[in-house]
Amino acid sequence: MSTKFAAILIAIVGIFLSYATGQATAIPGTRQVDPDTLVKLLQSSDKEKPLILHVGFRVLFLQAHIPGSEYIGPGSTEAGLQQLRKRVAAIPRSKFIVLYCGCCPWIHCPNMKGADDTLTSLGFKNVKVLYIADNFGTDWVDKGYPVAKGE
Repeated sequence: MSTKFAAILIAIVGIFLSYATGQATAIPGTRQVDPDTLVKLLQSSDKEKPLILHVGFRVLFLQAHIPGSEYIGPGSTEAGLQQLRKRVAAIPRSKFIVLYCGCCPWIHCPNMKGADDTLTSLGFKNVKVLYIADNFGTDWVDKGYPVAKGE
């Protein structure tokens, strides 16, 4: 992980940990997908590709994100959740959706639970959350999984 990425990550974590309204650890394991499984799914030509939504912080999305994913905004803020509601308003409730953040260790992530709860309350039945144990840099970028940068 780059020093710049680590410094930004530490700053964001420090600011937002105290504001977390829900823990990602409350999301059942049956609704989680690990990075290796998601990569294999994305590389498969015979499976439906999910809509991948980044519900973390913009600075992290700009530095590195899953190719094809869309930036929504932090799942810990009302603005981010409103953007999430707006984005999914017209799609079928059976659509395969993967949510991810990666700002910090899973046990402290302030963004996943709110986003997952929002989609559940809207009636989405095929939602998975990307389980990122430490952070996106360590658990995705450093493993050599595909990344895009910028918008």
